[in-house]
Amino acid sequence: MKPPSSPQPIATRRSPLALWQAREVQARLARACGLEGDDADAAFPILGLVSTGDKIQDRTLLEAGGKGLFTKEIDEAQLSGEAVYAVHSMKDVPTELPDGLILGAILEREDPRDMLLARGGETRLADLPEGVVVGTASLRRQAQLLHARPDITVVPLRGNVATRLGKLESGEVYATFLARAGLKRLQRPEAEREPLPFSDMLPAVAQGAIGVAARIDDSDARTRLTALEHVPTRIAITAERAFLKALDGSCRTPIAAHLNNESMDFTGEVLTPDGVQRWQKSLRIDLATTTLEQAFESGQQLGQAIRDDAGDRLEQVLGVA
Repeated sequence: MKPPSSPQPIATRRSPLALWQAREVQARLARACGLEGDDADAAFPILGLVSTGDKIQDRTLLEAGGKGLFTKEIDEAQLSGEAVYAVHSMKDVPTELPDGLILGAILEREDPRDMLLARGGETRLADLPEGVVVGTASLRRQAQLLHARPDITVVPLRGNVATRLGKLESGEVYATFLARAGLKRLQRPEAEREPLPFSDMLPAVAQGAIGVAARIDDSDARTRLTALEHVPTRIAITAERAFLKALDGSCRTPIAAHLNNESMDFTGEVLTPDGVQRWQKSLRIDLATTTLEQAFESGQQLGQAIRDDAGDRLEQVLGVA
């Protein structure tokens, strides 16, 4: 593949993890063109932006307006032509992209499991001391924790990886949660601890996956992104995002889903924010034979199964339309 004739900027958030992800995409695009070092920076410069979600640190995303707060400024940079590519953590991407944009590549997924990080070294929900304070800004993690441990006190905790770990070390909270994928990418020593099993905490939809968006009308950019595509991950997150779309698709509802590449089990769940009720369903998907269309249909099917099981209770408690 030939190098681009002019710079093709890559938009990203400015957090350390987001910049790591953008550098990874930059390196892969450069390798596909036979470039490295300064030539990679010149061909695919990184445009760091501060998202609305990054600016808000005093309340949860639910209170601030929802999932799209992490992508709004980046989307606008692409649509205006300021950026050619945009790198996203797929768990932060709304199920519907703005008109004119498409997910041109999905990279191979990192370990999607959550990790419990506690001052006492506990790695399992059951081992936490009774009544301790746990910090998280994730409505999903809050609900899953309270479902397993209703005695725990949950308080909001926002910020990047370093910020949250700092608040843990300072004693502001007894424990918090972080995605293992982010810890591994940042080469944090905490990544070597034991992650939570899926049975304890099912991950967020598309957790651990990186997506690269492009403009639909930019055929050159879309062609370059084909070298980055990991088909099994694309199939998995297509199913998970279809499940999310079938139920809600925002931050208003504690929703989790994961398609396990090894067991081929596709599990989705919805909880009440207080964790009192949980609806969970599973089916099996063979990643080797499933098409994207079938993956989407499976996600819709799993979402409908939970709707049927929960009935009016889902409508009343979660406000799912």
